[in-house]
This record gives sequence, structure tokens and C-alpha cells, in this order.
Amino acid sequence: MSDGDRPGRLTVASYNVHGCVGTDRRRDVARVARVLRELDAQVIALQELDFHPDDLVRPEPIATLADLSGYQAIWAPTERSGSDHFGNAILTTLPIRSARTLDLSYKHCERRCALDAELEAGATRLRVIATHLGLRPSERRYQVQKILSSTTDDEGETLTVLLGDINEWFLPGRPLRWLHARFGYGPSVRTFPAQFPLLSLDRIWAHPPAALSHVRAHSSGEARRASDHLPVVAELAMQLPATR
Repeated sequence: MSDGDRPGRLTVASYNVHGCVGTDRRRDVARVARVLRELDAQVIALQELDFHPDDLVRPEPIATLADLSGYQAIWAPTERSGSDHFGNAILTTLPIRSARTLDLSYKHCERRCALDAELEAGATRLRVIATHLGLRPSERRYQVQKILSSTTDDEGETLTVLLGDINEWFLPGRPLRWLHARFGYGPSVRTFPAQFPLLSLDRIWAHPPAALSHVRAHSSGEARRASDHLPVVAELAMQLPATR
């Protein structure tokens, strides 16, 4: 029995798939799907997916990934230039109650968003916020404040998970301090670059914080080739701990 199948436990993951282009510079959607199956997670946030809404012939990578790995998908593309779109997605085996996007676009920087979904995990209401933050410090500060303004310290019986490519390598920086203050300290694992990981760019937080455990990077041989990031994986306790 996998960790994700244990009663009261749920496995979640975040993976920047780099347009499904690997460290060998080959674009291989099927290879990324194989890594997704290795994760054995019930919820996976994906970043850096290509979308082609005006191309009726070419299959969308997210649809192919969902089909090959056995998930249902929610996605939130943002326009980059012309007909090219780029963005986030959530793959899940859980029932989907609702989904919306939070616009995180900042000034003249590349347009970005967060995908905010409510899922059913047994008796637990699970809120998943999946995102990919910007490259500039001022941009990330704005985006983190925008995400935090959509949450509260007390979300009742809801278990909230925030995950994605946070792009924050300055550990004392305000974005990480603000996120730790709201969600508790999120363990950091090195995920970038995939072949020789040095930076903890990909992160997972949960609220209540005690629900989060066993955070790790998934570093199989396939994962080290499929993208320039490694997936980050965590386990959640689905029975919400009592709070004072």
C-alpha cells in the first residue's frame, strides 16, 4: 500500500515541467507522464505548461499528461504573445468542487496567476492553491500579498495547501517570511537544477501546519532528465489537528 492509499493520509506534489523539455533538450510529454505516475500522488500542481487554444489539431500537453497518467485536470493558461499561452495546472484523482484563478500579474512583467481549487478528500474540504511566482523580488512580494489576501488564518474545517514554483532563493526575504508566518515553516528541499539540485525553488505549505509532513524531492533517474526541476512531494494528515 502506498503512502497515498493509507487511511487519513494524502500525497501532494508540485512539479515545474519546463514545457516538457528535459535536461537533454528533448520535448517528451510521455516522459513527464511517467514521472507523474512515479509520484503516486492524489494532487499534483504543474507549472510551465504550454497551451495552444487556437490550434485545433495539436493536442494540448495537459490533456495528454492527464490521459497518460490517469488524472483529471484543471488548468489556467495566461497569454504570453499571440496565440501562445503558458501557465499552471492541477492534476487530481479527487472530486473537484470548484476552481478559479487569481490574477497575479504585476506591472509590465510576464502575466502570472494562481489556480485555486476546492477538492473533496473524504470528510475533509481541501483547498489547493497552485502557482508560479515571478522572477523579480518586487513582483514576488506583490504576488505573495495577493495570495495571502485570499486566505485567512482560520479557514474553519478546510485544509489549505499552497504549492508551486515560488522562485525565491533569498531565504531571509519577505515573501518567505510572510508565507511562513501564515502557513508555518515549510520544510525546504533542493529541486533546481534537476541534475545537481542547489536551490529550493519548489515548495509546499499547509494550513494547519501540523498537517504537513515528509517533504522530499523526487529524484529518480527519469525525473532528473524530464525537466530542469525535480518534483517536490509531501504527505498530508487529513484529520485536521485541534487548534487552540
